[in-house]
Amino acid sequence: MSTTHPAGKSGNGNGATVAVDADSANPRAPAAAPVDPEFYGDHPALDLLNTVVQQDGAPVDLWQSDADVLRWLARQHFYEPGEAAPRIKAGALLAAARRLRDTVRSAVNRRKARESVDIGALNGFLMEGRRHLELVADGQNGLQTRERYEANTPAQLLAPLAESAAQLLVDGDFNLVRECEHPDCTLCFYDRTKSHRRRWCSMALCGNRHKVASFRRRQQQEA
Repeated sequence: MSTTHPAGKSGNGNGATVAVDADSANPRAPAAAPVDPEFYGDHPALDLLNTVVQQDGAPVDLWQSDADVLRWLARQHFYEPGEAAPRIKAGALLAAARRLRDTVRSAVNRRKARESVDIGALNGFLMEGRRHLELVADGQNGLQTRERYEANTPAQLLAPLAESAAQLLVDGDFNLVRECEHPDCTLCFYDRTKSHRRRWCSMALCGNRHKVASFRRRQQQEA
């Protein structure tokens, strides 16, 4: 089996510290059926870390099955959902994806702290990648090239994501890798704003929660 996708994003820039140790707290399963996480990270590797969220003050893992991981990979264009799923032992993809997440989380932490990164674990995922270029018609009598990845093992399925993480570690400006400033949120993001003053994972969520809380505090002070 093989799958195609565009290359992962990477970026440059400057910013604050990010606490990204959620996995070390043994995240639990969601109380209800897990929902597909929104992509607030502005980089696939950070969206990977954001598959662990805070609920009621405790870390929750939004990945609870191989299907959750495959669906996430498809939404990131690392997997073609129309293709037949590879024959992999049940739970193997989930376990491998969680290992990759732990590996990337540790590497991001160390890059933020300006410490050396243990490259062996991530290289283990990278070396499993098998890809080649193929010509495809673009529908307008033109041709394009695209990468096609083998996807017969968990590590091969995750190799494009591992490559995206490697690109972030090499090319990213880790001053711009930040954690949402809301005290109840641990989502991280790459600040791509022109001013480099992004504070929230989402203005519609944590930004709005902050505004509401500030308004209520002012009302209480004026009462």
